[in-house]
Amino acid sequence: MRELSWVGAGIAVLAIGCAAPAPAPTGEKTVAGAQYLIGSEWELRDLGGTPVLPDRRPTLSFVEPGRLSGNASCNRYGGGVDLGDGTIKVSPLQTTRMACTPEIDAQERAYLVALQNSQRMEIVDGELVVSSESLEKPLRFRRTR
Repeated sequence: MRELSWVGAGIAVLAIGCAAPAPAPTGEKTVAGAQYLIGSEWELRDLGGTPVLPDRRPTLSFVEPGRLSGNASCNRYGGGVDLGDGTIKVSPLQTTRMACTPEIDAQERAYLVALQNSQRMEIVDGELVVSSESLEKPLRFRRTR
């Protein structure tokens, strides 16, 4: 009986280990395209060189082909997106209209403008790096799902 419980425990450990995604190798760059991004969710870690408010990190979700959505810091947003191999073009975004503090509002506006002006993207060391016409440095996202 004890032998069976050890076998079961071993199988459970193996299954858990296999379910976790492998970490991205250091220094690896990947061209991000629709196939890679559909169904993924990301959290903003860096807004073009500006630190992000820790309790108000914008999110970016590619829930289905041709659509994106997320939380801009205070308000929800959504819109169309055209994803190519290493390119991104965001259609005009729609947002909710909740009142925010001036600090959160400033971050939200900067994020939405940068996202709206996105041009190129790639995966670098597991982060989604999005270049925008409106920023000198790229947006950097960490994958959450």
